Amino acid sequence: MMVYRGIDYQGPDSRKELNEKKGDGFFVPDVSKREDSTATSTSEKSEVVVREREHPENMSEAEAEYNALLDGLGPRFFGWWGTGILPVDADLLPRTVPGYKTPFRLLPTGMRSRLTNAEMTNLRKLAKSLPCHFAVGRNRNHQGLACAILKLWEKSLVSKIAVKRGIQNTNNELMAEELKMLTGGTLLLRNKYFIVIYRGKDFVPTSVAAVLAEREELTKQVQDVEDKVRCRAVDAIPSGQGEATAQAGTLAEFYEAQARWGREISPDEREKMMEEAAKAKTAKLVRQIEHKIFIAQTKKLRAEKLLAKIEASMVPAGPDYDQETITDEERVMFRKVGLRMKPYLPLGIRGVFDGVVENMHLHWKHRELVKLMTKQKTLAFVEDTARLLEYESGGILVAIEKVSKEFALIYYRGKNYKRPITLRPRNLLTKGKALKRHVAMQRHEALSQHITELEKTIEQMKKELGMTQDSDVEDGGSIEEDDHNQIDISELALSEDEDSDGYDDEEDSDWDDGEASEFSEFINDEHP
Repeated sequence: MMVYRGIDYQGPDSRKELNEKKGDGFFVPDVSKREDSTATSTSEKSEVVVREREHPENMSEAEAEYNALLDGLGPRFFGWWGTGILPVDADLLPRTVPGYKTPFRLLPTGMRSRLTNAEMTNLRKLAKSLPCHFAVGRNRNHQGLACAILKLWEKSLVSKIAVKRGIQNTNNELMAEELKMLTGGTLLLRNKYFIVIYRGKDFVPTSVAAVLAEREELTKQVQDVEDKVRCRAVDAIPSGQGEATAQAGTLAEFYEAQARWGREISPDEREKMMEEAAKAKTAKLVRQIEHKIFIAQTKKLRAEKLLAKIEASMVPAGPDYDQETITDEERVMFRKVGLRMKPYLPLGIRGVFDGVVENMHLHWKHRELVKLMTKQKTLAFVEDTARLLEYESGGILVAIEKVSKEFALIYYRGKNYKRPITLRPRNLLTKGKALKRHVAMQRHEALSQHITELEKTIEQMKKELGMTQDSDVEDGGSIEEDDHNQIDISELALSEDEDSDGYDDEEDSDWDDGEASEFSEFINDEHP
């Protein structure tokens, strides 16, 4: 249903509401335009008067106190579009205040001036529920508003300023920057509707600030007087008295004491002392390196035990003597086809584990050949890996070819191939344990090289010291005791590592080849 309002439609008169409030039962609207406009202006004025002089008996104590506070700040803004108490019209406040200065601030001892994120959030929540204190429309010249804000801050933590609507070229950024500069407060919120400024933790009321500023000036005057008196006392000291002062801690005193009690050292004695100091320094370095060797041997033993524990769960399959064979012509043909194949399986740092064999069977589901690419550098290690894959998968190794910087392993599934029930063999390591095995092998090899280098360094330093073989034999007992203590310490450390290094076979399948660099500082690609 659609209803047309008519050409001569006029809205309801606001005087009706006022008459209803006064208790009038009848209302007869006037149709004349001139009288209607007069009535409208009269009603607006009466409404403003009603809002301006809201009877305080309907207000709470807090509202009455807030209204009285705003009365002391300046004239009200009667064009306020919101509800509640009218804010102060900041445009009617003076543009400039003679002798205005940024207020004095003093931060309490042990308090940080900056607001934390939690404090900022709490203050914004507090300001959201507060009514507006001021309404501003101009962008510059807000010294009068700044004075009113400082007076408001003596009773309130924040000041909330509304930006007037319908005024052209208002820039809330300029308003906020100038008010922040004039008052020294902290800007909490700024948008096209409101500006909220916090007074800061270092805010001092005007009366207290005047007393503090006066006390600082007095302190400066006292310090200036003391400095002047001190300078006069220094100038009054006679020159002869200053020369007779003691020369404690000077070079002349050292020469005097050396001549009275000192003993001259001959060049031979000086050279002997230097040799003894050099030997003591070298012996200290030897002890430090021996301590490093002890720590490295402890870590090496720990890596050996961890490696033995991991390899105990791996039971590799042996060769199948009843394996199918292929002719030389088939081998050549399979080699050519395998090298031209684009799909391949990468064999990473983990080596051979159950996932590699599973992927081989998945490839053999769609094709007869499978190609694996390994980055191992030594041919002997590549051959060992190829034979192990042949035994575990049940396929036929066709060829091992050098391709660019890698080796290509080509396998033929066989004419009588049958897909196994379980694609992952239970006798091989999981993905996570294979990575731990690789890291333990790297650690073991790196520690072995480190120990060898340290031992060579110790031998060279002992030769420089001129130590005899007898002294080495005497030190053998202490070295054996160190090794015995080393084993005890390593066993205790191993129990902790075993608890922290435990792996779950199901969770280890999410590991990636690239994560091995996080576990070891040394990378050796020659391990199978």
